[in-house]
Amino acid sequence: MNYKFDFGPVIEGLPELLWGCAGTLGLALSGMVLALIIGIGGVLLRDSRLAPLRWLVIAFVETIRNTPFLGQIYFVFFALPMVGIRLDPTLTAIIALGVNGGAYAIEIIRGGVQSINKGQVEAGLALGLSRTLIFRLIVLKPALRAIFPSLTSQFIMLTLTTSIASAISAYELTSVGQAIETNTFRSFEVYGIVTLLYLAMSWMLMQMFARINARFLLYPVK
Repeated sequence: MNYKFDFGPVIEGLPELLWGCAGTLGLALSGMVLALIIGIGGVLLRDSRLAPLRWLVIAFVETIRNTPFLGQIYFVFFALPMVGIRLDPTLTAIIALGVNGGAYAIEIIRGGVQSINKGQVEAGLALGLSRTLIFRLIVLKPALRAIFPSLTSQFIMLTLTTSIASAISAYELTSVGQAIETNTFRSFEVYGIVTLLYLAMSWMLMQMFARINARFLLYPVK
């Protein structure tokens, strides 16, 4: 083996890689916000009395969950211009991430809402609480406790999925790594550091979510 390791070019490009991390987190956060909006709206439609709306949501969830993300992002980026809708790579990535994450968020949020005993809601009504208070005090927080671990896992998964957005040249960590590798031909060094940066981001997100969970969602221990 005559390969000589040289991390010099990677060290020189480290500021660019760190900006790529910021781009990755920005895409993931924007995509997750859109996913939550889709998830909440999807849950409302999923439990609608109108059967066509329920079928539409079910079809959306099954289609997104059973097709590859690469195909979805290519569809948004290459197919929509055929009907006159042109989006830049960053916006395309956010929409694709949001739609993909939204399909999973629908099922996660729906499971949390269904975990709340209807008797608790009826008890709140019997006590004269408004529906807003019932939702905030009786439904929302217990539901968040139930779905928070799944939502955080989905957010971390979405963060790692942003790497596929490099296929359409969206600005994120993998695309920055590809540019550096193209200029330096140090594939092992570049993608080794990129992998470690993804690992570091995932670990920091897990720690942050664990603190949020411990601070705001766990039941107090007497």
